[in-house]
Amino acid sequence: MNQASHCFGFEKDFVGNWRCIPLCVRRKLDLIGVKLKLSHWLELTHEQRQMLVDWPDELPALNALREHLRLLTRLMAEGMAKDLPLAVDEPWQVLGELPSIVQESARKKSIEISVSQWASLFELERFALCKLARPGHDHHNLNAAFSEMLG
Repeated sequence: MNQASHCFGFEKDFVGNWRCIPLCVRRKLDLIGVKLKLSHWLELTHEQRQMLVDWPDELPALNALREHLRLLTRLMAEGMAKDLPLAVDEPWQVLGELPSIVQESARKKSIEISVSQWASLFELERFALCKLARPGHDHHNLNAAFSEMLG
């Protein structure tokens, strides 16, 4: 799996038209500590959105992405994309411990997930499960995500 540009099957409703920010881009944003709002995303051209989906996720490329996003958003209606803390030791980055939020969400759906299964997932998959399981999220893709990743 190319984590940098992989889109999940449950994201198919907006792949190609990019009306929502796909999880592969959201992971890159977390890694570089940038808060790109949906309004920013929608103000970008289709080509610019596609470029962000295709952007590599190696460290030098991620550093360039941060600067690129600052330039792209500096004159937008919402103002320049805000900085956030870089993602370091986030639950989706830790292999040896299944985040309780994911474990509880799986249990509610009668799904068992072990620490070894968690560790065998790609970082993007762990990121997606953590984002989809978090409180306040609508969870409508969570079943599909569990099926796609653990099926």
